[in-house]
Amino acid sequence: MTLETTKWDVQDSLQTPEDCALYIQAALEEAGDDPAYMAAVLGDVARSRGMAQTARAAGLTREGLYKAVGPDGNPSYATMVKILRALGLRFSVVAVPGVEMTS
Repeated sequence: MTLETTKWDVQDSLQTPEDCALYIQAALEEAGDDPAYMAAVLGDVARSRGMAQTARAAGLTREGLYKAVGPDGNPSYATMVKILRALGLRFSVVAVPGVEMTS
């Protein structure tokens, strides 16, 4: 019996803003403090929406967007906020259950 596989691309699954938000949220939980991982995730979402359109809406050049979310990208917080806003998304902070603040 031969196993048949098909190529899977995350961008095909990012059809709605809700899909994109859930993908980014899951990545935030997995990324820890890895900015390159988050840059790649933002790149996935931007590509699913169209890089040129996302760059224009974020006030970036297309090349600047590719650089920010590329393998060596290390986008600033301001750039990430611009990209998220262009995608109709925003950062949100929630309390982690079971973690107490120390004084």
